[in-house]
Amino acid sequence: MPLNADFDPAALKSFLANRFGDAAMTLERIGGGQSNPTYFVDYGAHRMVLRKKPAGPILRGAHAVDREFRVLEALAPTNVPVPRPVLYHDGVEPLGTPFYLMKRLDGRVFHDCSLPGLVPAERRGIYFGMAEAMARLHAVRPDEVGLGDYGRPGNYFERQIGRWTRQLRESPSDRIPALEAVADWLPQHMPADDGRVSIAHGDFRLGNLLFHPGKPEVIGILDWELSTVGHPLADLGFCSMTWHSTPDEYGGILGLDHAALGIPSQREFLDHYFAHAVPTAPLQRFHLVFSLFRFAVIFVGIADRARAGSAASADAAGKWPLAGRFAVRAQEIIQGARPWSGS
Repeated sequence: MPLNADFDPAALKSFLANRFGDAAMTLERIGGGQSNPTYFVDYGAHRMVLRKKPAGPILRGAHAVDREFRVLEALAPTNVPVPRPVLYHDGVEPLGTPFYLMKRLDGRVFHDCSLPGLVPAERRGIYFGMAEAMARLHAVRPDEVGLGDYGRPGNYFERQIGRWTRQLRESPSDRIPALEAVADWLPQHMPADDGRVSIAHGDFRLGNLLFHPGKPEVIGILDWELSTVGHPLADLGFCSMTWHSTPDEYGGILGLDHAALGIPSQREFLDHYFAHAVPTAPLQRFHLVFSLFRFAVIFVGIADRARAGSAASADAAGKWPLAGRFAVRAQEIIQGARPWSGS
């Protein structure tokens, strides 16, 4: 059993015995996540993944594992690649917080966006597979899969700017002038609402995708904590941050030789997405700046949880500088210091 489990493994085993009968259990904590603690759970013939809320105080509305489970249930019958949900438990007992279980998929996760160890053609395929999986998600109409009330349709970016600005200003952490400046810029440059509604994943990036063991095909979109009814360009802008952050800024590819690596330019990636997506307005500078801002505020929250002792990752405290660095990247886009379309 892992020494860093934030609950008593015996309590989980007892819970599973009541559901599935008596069997042997193995438990392994999965590293890399900054939010909801995640574990591999093998119980008899059941190979599962457990995700739970972290222990300790959390921001209102954060770590919504119930929403994660709901969206997985809704999308499981569609062609969107998601792990199959097993069960959701909303009680504090036996693990101290609500949690859910989903079936474990065997595949590849790439946390380094430069994709070391792959040949150029494989890298290109992985990026285009990511674009295609996102397009499939955004093609789903929320009301047709029982998610019409999963979030408020319309004015998505206005509400999101308000949410993340409020979270930033409620944080006990030191103020970051560059981030405050971006927060002021966003509402003044928000495009008119075009009425487009989809399921927005909220954290759509390479590290949250599980790929087939031998093909550039996404078999599982993971980590749905921030998902809602929203706008597809929010996910597209968020995924585009990869081209606007360096390898030491959460594994971006800015400064690398994309052509030599076989990684498509951001323009090629966008074109591939739009070729597979339902008709959608083009990505604008605003969407990328918004995504960089939101990611920066997420890192502020990670730092806050680290100080409170409730972060899911042991290296959470070291993520604080990334908030300022992503704010600077956003300002670079605003000021035109670098082409935002990645051409």
